[in-house]
Amino acid sequence: MRLRPTRTTGPTPAERMRSIITVAHSMTVVADGHRHEVHSLDGTAAMGRLHLHEPSDDVGPGDGTPRVPIRVELTDIAPAPVRERLRARVTLTGLVAAPYRPETAGSTCVQLGQAVLEDAEGRTYVPLTQLEAAETDPLAGCEAAMLHHLVADHPDLVTRLLRLADPGLTQGLERALPLAIDRYGITLRLEHATRHHDVRLPFPTAITEVDQVGLQIHAVLTAARRAAHSHLSA
Repeated sequence: MRLRPTRTTGPTPAERMRSIITVAHSMTVVADGHRHEVHSLDGTAAMGRLHLHEPSDDVGPGDGTPRVPIRVELTDIAPAPVRERLRARVTLTGLVAAPYRPETAGSTCVQLGQAVLEDAEGRTYVPLTQLEAAETDPLAGCEAAMLHHLVADHPDLVTRLLRLADPGLTQGLERALPLAIDRYGITLRLEHATRHHDVRLPFPTAITEVDQVGLQIHAVLTAARRAAHSHLSA
C-alpha cells in the first residue's frame, strides 16, 4: 500500500524562531552586567547585529580576549488588538567577546549555548543547525500589514472563516480576530468573557510567494461555505 505524505499544517519551532529573528525590529541584550535595548535591526546575517556560531567554532578574536555571557531576548507580538498579544518569545544565550558594545555590534560573533522558543505550545530548544537550515516564512515581513488590512477592511471574512471552527467554541463568543498568518495557514483568536481559544485553519497547500495569499484564503473560504451548507442540510 502506498502511503500518502502528511500535509504540514504549521511551521516548525525552527521556522518560527527564524522568522521572528529575521523580522525583529528590536531586541534586548544582557551582557557583562549591562542591559541594552537594541533597535533598527535589518534582519540580515541571522539577526542583523549578532552572528551565531557553534561553541566549537574558532571564530572571533584569537588574542586571548575574555568572553562574557550574553542573553538576547526577542518577542513576537500579535499585530491585531487581541488579548494577551505576546505570541512567542525567543531567548538566545551564549558567549561574546568582552566588552560587548551594541553600537558596534554589526560584527559581533556569539558562541551560541541555547536557542529557546516559548509559545502556546510550551518551551522548545532549537539546535543551531536547525535554525540555520530553516527558511524565513515568506509572509513574515508583511504579516502585520495583512492582518491590519483584514481587521480594518474585511471583518466579514473573519465571520465567514468562523464557520470552520467547532460550533462549541463559538457559543458565547464576544470577539474573533486574526491572530496570525503564515505560509501554512491562518489562526483566529476566539475571545469569550473569561477565556480565549485559538483556531488554526490550514491552507490547502503551503505558500511560497506572497501573491499566493489571496488564492489560499479563497480556498479556505470555499471550505467554510461548504461547511455551512453541510450544516444547514444536515
